[in-house]
Amino acid sequence: MQRVFSGIQPSGIPTLGNYLGAIRNWVPMMADHDCIYCVVDLHAITQPFDPKTLATQTREMAAALIACGVDPDRCTLFVQSHVHAHTRLAWIFNCVARIGWLNRMTQFKDKAGKDRENAGAGLYVYPNLMAADIHAYHATRVPVGEDQKQHLELANDIGEKFNHDYGVDFFPHIEPMIQGVAARVMSLRDGTKKMSKSDPSDQSRINLTDDSDTVALKIRRAKTDAEPLPSEMAGLDARPEARNLVGMLAAITGQAPADVLREHAGQGFGTFKNTLADALVAHLSPIQSEMQRLLADPAAVDAALRKGADRAAAIAEPIVTKAEELVGFLPRR
Repeated sequence: MQRVFSGIQPSGIPTLGNYLGAIRNWVPMMADHDCIYCVVDLHAITQPFDPKTLATQTREMAAALIACGVDPDRCTLFVQSHVHAHTRLAWIFNCVARIGWLNRMTQFKDKAGKDRENAGAGLYVYPNLMAADIHAYHATRVPVGEDQKQHLELANDIGEKFNHDYGVDFFPHIEPMIQGVAARVMSLRDGTKKMSKSDPSDQSRINLTDDSDTVALKIRRAKTDAEPLPSEMAGLDARPEARNLVGMLAAITGQAPADVLREHAGQGFGTFKNTLADALVAHLSPIQSEMQRLLADPAAVDAALRKGADRAAAIAEPIVTKAEELVGFLPRR
């Protein structure tokens, strides 16, 4: 089986967008891939964060993954900082990667904004750590959205340059697993913006911990327009909020958006929102119940993560030790 690596930051309770766009896609891959899934707390500190809540958020994210079907017995699930091979390889990659390559990374420009001179160096070299996350396991496949594809190309550039510089064929080529656009969930307040945990308005998102009444209320309050639903996808072209709600129902029910429109064409949003809220509540309620059960027993979550870290280290340690040997470091005997 090919080895898959994927990570998610512990930056608060996952949203419906996180679930439909990434987490849910991790589950079926466990059947036919060697899956390594990671809560990337090292990446989380590249931007302003609260050290008093980081550990709690890390555990919450792990509990959310397990509740969504990521089974620690069928994959390797762990916390990034618990496996030191990541940072050791990241430093080597800091020395392999070229400044010009990092200067082309658009995410740094987006996240640092206009005040780039005051951004942390960690945010700038973040892609090198991401490359190390993958290459530390000789993973060959990574599920990514379009916004991460550039970082994956850089990871391949780094691996190829390492191989060239040291005359080896050591780090394998990584293939992206691009996720479908149908699962791209936008803000409930602005259909042109991605649903985000960082949005100041809690009304802009569905959190996986929202109870049934809260989910229904947020959907009823979601921004829409006055027109009924069209019968064809072309009718949603200039209607981002309508397209977003149709896409959400399609994703949560496993339908194509075109099929959703054929079923609900001509409906006003009062009726359609009730249908969407009911579908979301039915799908998310078991996940919410399992999350509550897991978070009530944090020692069990921590034990699963500890077991996963041991498995991850057993894979990464010999790979990174060999990379250090190829670089020429004096081994510790």
